[in-house]
Amino acid sequence: MSTTRKLMQAGFVLGLVIVFAWGCKNEDKQTEPKDQFFPAIPYIKSQIAKVDTSLYSIMRIVPVDSAHNDTTYLRREQFKDAASEFLALPDLTQPEYNGRFTEQNTFDESLGRVVMIYSPKDAKKEEVQRQEVLIKPQPGTSEDQVTSIFININQSNKDSSIEKKMLWQVDESFQVTTIKQYPGKPEVTSTYKVSWNESEL
Repeated sequence: MSTTRKLMQAGFVLGLVIVFAWGCKNEDKQTEPKDQFFPAIPYIKSQIAKVDTSLYSIMRIVPVDSAHNDTTYLRREQFKDAASEFLALPDLTQPEYNGRFTEQNTFDESLGRVVMIYSPKDAKKEEVQRQEVLIKPQPGTSEDQVTSIFININQSNKDSSIEKKMLWQVDESFQVTTIKQYPGKPEVTSTYKVSWNESEL
């Protein structure tokens, strides 16, 4: 597939995403344009609702060392609490974030994915440092497939710095890695993963 065709395909996918996010609306030409970002947090909420009505076995996995994990089975009603860190994230589609983030769209040839990247215009003022949505084009269909959402946040103050790398694998699992740094102390990293529909763990 030529580069030109791939870029055209990426543009087509972006158009579908915008329609998904906002629907068909008549815009008032005198109204200030709004950022039409992919609704990552509402999408994750729809994933949580889907698991709430499923019969999947849900597992929380915490690495103990390089060779061992601590695995706990969760009840379905515990899943929303397990995913609470994602539910607490800023929703960049809300009006208060308009004009504060930029969007970049590329096509990753190695992954075969359209990558939608959201970055803050002033990183020091924002909790979200980077948000990526990966979409797999589905030629011949009216809907493309969202495969993963990555969100990197920073929660810093004068006493500590906390970075979180959060990955949502659509219809499969999510993972949160937290990196804490306190003055005069070594960096502390912790990770947990919740899986409900993976073919291989």
